[in-house]
Amino acid sequence: MSSDLKPAGAIAANLGLTKRSLTEIDTLASILERRPTFAEFAYQHAVRGQVGWPRRRVEGTRFMRRSGDAWLNVQAGMLDEGKGPVKQPVPYGPLPRLALAHVSTFAVQNRTPEVPIGDSASQFLRQIGVEPDGGKRFSSLRRQMHALAACYIQLGYRGVTVSGSPIRKFSAWTNDRGEKQSSIWPGRLLLSEEFYKTLLETAVPLDMRALNALSGSSLALDIYTTLAHRLWRIEGSVAIHWSSLRAQFGQEYQGKDGARSFKKEFKKALADVLKVYPQAKVIVTSGGIQCFCSPPPVPPCGGKSFPLLDVDR
Repeated sequence: MSSDLKPAGAIAANLGLTKRSLTEIDTLASILERRPTFAEFAYQHAVRGQVGWPRRRVEGTRFMRRSGDAWLNVQAGMLDEGKGPVKQPVPYGPLPRLALAHVSTFAVQNRTPEVPIGDSASQFLRQIGVEPDGGKRFSSLRRQMHALAACYIQLGYRGVTVSGSPIRKFSAWTNDRGEKQSSIWPGRLLLSEEFYKTLLETAVPLDMRALNALSGSSLALDIYTTLAHRLWRIEGSVAIHWSSLRAQFGQEYQGKDGARSFKKEFKKALADVLKVYPQAKVIVTSGGIQCFCSPPPVPPCGGKSFPLLDVDR
């Protein structure tokens, strides 16, 4: 019996869809169809949900960001890479965000500060939703994991300051080849006691499928995490002006066209976020955005309330 039906791959090619596009479509359909399973839950520190890491390489050894009463200070550190101390950069971009979300999730779900990170770099990349593509990605992961392990962080909110590194122990990865170098991949890392304690107290539940879908954009990851943290606690609606949004999300956008460039990128990233967080009620206005009380992407277990960090208005 003959058939004119074509394989899905051929149809996708005819439509100009890539493998990544098909994966994104499947992810969006999954999010719309059902709530996340336990294995698809993700958790993030509450202050991290309000104040994000730098999105671009930082010139110098310090990064400071403030939003309302919450603030984050990141100081670059040193790490022994096998031949003595090596100065590390301030961690930046999507990889530290995804990596910290992954290790935080395991720590919360298993109530342990010791987190397995796979037998190789490629396995860890897959764990955080990033498909390995060779040496360049392995090198980037190594650089950002070393920076994350070495940095010193201060998280502040209304008179309370939490200081220290989120990672207490991490054995340096000394090779970029990843897949065949499992013996030099640390396999496990240990979160610091203070970070682990406050994580258990303030963890914000997220949908791992959404994080994976947004893995290519630091800005989209930050917007999603913040909306998930805040929207369900709003009474009625809240207007957030462009100046406040830029202070929170776009300090990197400077210069004559900084404000215009930020608005353009923010609108694009927000559109991507609303695809994976369909419950979110957010509209763009001429003055910024209007946020309405919305269900969280992952309903808190047992009605547990998570700390609210106010945004400047």
